[in-house]
Amino acid sequence: MSLTEDEHSNPAGHITPQDVADAPAPGGTTPPRRTFDEAYLTHTAPWVIGEPQPAIVTLESSGGIRGRVLDPGCGTGEHTIHLTRLGYDVVGIDSSEHAIEQARANAVQHGVTARFEVADALALVPEQAYDTVVDSALFHIFGPEERARYVRSLHRACRPDARVHVLALSDTGPGFGPQISDTVIREAFGDGWVVEDLQPSTYRGVIVHDTHAAALDRPVGDVVDLPAWLARARRI
Repeated sequence: MSLTEDEHSNPAGHITPQDVADAPAPGGTTPPRRTFDEAYLTHTAPWVIGEPQPAIVTLESSGGIRGRVLDPGCGTGEHTIHLTRLGYDVVGIDSSEHAIEQARANAVQHGVTARFEVADALALVPEQAYDTVVDSALFHIFGPEERARYVRSLHRACRPDARVHVLALSDTGPGFGPQISDTVIREAFGDGWVVEDLQPSTYRGVIVHDTHAAALDRPVGDVVDLPAWLARARRI
């Protein structure tokens, strides 16, 4: 996931799977980049499910993706690989070198020549502008200040009339990750954008620690579908 560096940490200086799953609190600050580095390094990222998000697969099959595509906060690359295989001109970016290393290895394993770059989604300077952005669980991890920077960065990186699709955990969920309201999405994509659609959806994740397992009465390692929003904003 593409983040700026932040030196906040817990007192022990160790990030656990629970920290990864629960951070940040809604409306709080963006978690430190090393939170995500640690998740990829230890293979405890609850958002890595080994396949594209079903909502993104449906989005593509319904004609929601066109032109040059950006997959910001691509993680281990499932969406970039999926779209590349379908013939899209797509690049996946992430600020975590561990994520990009795993994404490249994942692409090789799937026999797909996909493009990945280590880059900061808050400071996009593309050589060519994008027609579509597929944001799967990046937008919702940002605190208010970084969220505004991110949306400005996307505006710079997108062509006029480009679409940004945001899949984000909903505040109607059980609190097993960073949750946001539909109002947050609408307000973020204000100046320079038109929110064309915003609908309830689902986000698939993996239970990575005992607290969530007990709350759902399901074992660690189970895959769960959580309430989410799927929004579409047009750049003007």
